[in-house]
Amino acid sequence: MHASAPHPVLRHAALLGGIITVLEAGSGCPTTSTEPTEDGATTSVSSSAGSSSSSSSGAGSTSTAATGTSSSGAGSSSGAASTSSSSGTGLAAPAVQTVTRYFPDNAPWYQDVTNAPVAADSADITSWMVGHSPPHGWGTEDMRVDFSIVAVEVPAGTTKRTHESVEGYFYTPDCDTAAIPVTPYGAVEETYGTPTELSSPFSGYNCGGFDDGADCHMLFVARSENRLYEVYHATIDDTDTFRTGCLAIWDTQTVSADGRGQQCTSADAAGFPIAPLLFTPEEIAAGEINHALRFILPNDMIRQRRYVAPATHGTNTTGPTTSGPYGFHMRLRADYPVENLDPAAQVVARALQRYGMYLADGGRITLTAQSDVLSTVKWADVGFDPFSLAALSATDFEVIDHGPTTDVTYDCQRTPITQ
Repeated sequence: MHASAPHPVLRHAALLGGIITVLEAGSGCPTTSTEPTEDGATTSVSSSAGSSSSSSSGAGSTSTAATGTSSSGAGSSSGAASTSSSSGTGLAAPAVQTVTRYFPDNAPWYQDVTNAPVAADSADITSWMVGHSPPHGWGTEDMRVDFSIVAVEVPAGTTKRTHESVEGYFYTPDCDTAAIPVTPYGAVEETYGTPTELSSPFSGYNCGGFDDGADCHMLFVARSENRLYEVYHATIDDTDTFRTGCLAIWDTQTVSADGRGQQCTSADAAGFPIAPLLFTPEEIAAGEINHALRFILPNDMIRQRRYVAPATHGTNTTGPTTSGPYGFHMRLRADYPVENLDPAAQVVARALQRYGMYLADGGRITLTAQSDVLSTVKWADVGFDPFSLAALSATDFEVIDHGPTTDVTYDCQRTPITQ
């Protein structure tokens, strides 16, 4: 039986709109029962949209590393980049949901919750948030948006690469070990101060903050396999060595109330997939976001060691009973005056009214948008920046009723995917 405890708190010093902010991150499912400690400062990720920072830790852990697959230079298939580009840029194509969603339509993040019942403690939670973190209740002064995480489309036939598991970030049975299809000329989550380098097939996957403990998420949407590969803390360095923390593989043909397993983490602390909750500049340009969004809060604003469906995991958070648990679902109130926002922000606000947002991880930059580093449509083109939703307060939202909460035990029981 696997029993474990949460990831130590990671603190990231990040530049956000000219303001130095401390980002608090926590998640994971390590194999020890010790209380979390604080690591040193690490480099956060930046936004290609302007000024933003990394949201969270992802699935990091203090566990003993399991043996992963060995590093290999296989997969450095030159010339494949053009087949992965939908724009003629030579870069990998960004994964988007404007035409086809990643999961079946009955996945929780695709449900219209316009008329879903409100939790009995909804007003208590939102009022507490504003009181604890005035004036808007998000752990920072305003609701801000991070633009650092990249989701890469994987063409059929993309070469798969084996990888080395990194001690302290891999734990069993939560994490998978199968080889990963790495699209040439794609990119890892951006690290602040380290521009993404796309000069060679795999240079974009070299995470500048990897050795300092940065999140370094890699997300690969492999539609031909009906799989989503999401890695917390990964890099392909300048020696072509592929190192990974926790790999979470999702079967995109199925939806389970238990996700990848109760008490099991993923590349996010709540056990959710990341990619289907990211919104993109392509969606803003199309005028519609057809899914729920990913949001985060500081660990002291998340209910202590509790999660609620559809989440399957939590961490050693310290919030009171009046705070929301891991995985809680917020919906922008129907009477919010969306028309007062800028046009691009209106698209996001309407998605928040129809689909809402799920608490997925710990940190201080509230909403997570997808990086435009691979996109031909840029965030600047659609008129959306880190402060476009700064007017929104927690009390402008309601908490959706998803039933009783679950104690965090870290007793994950699943069979890791090895191929």
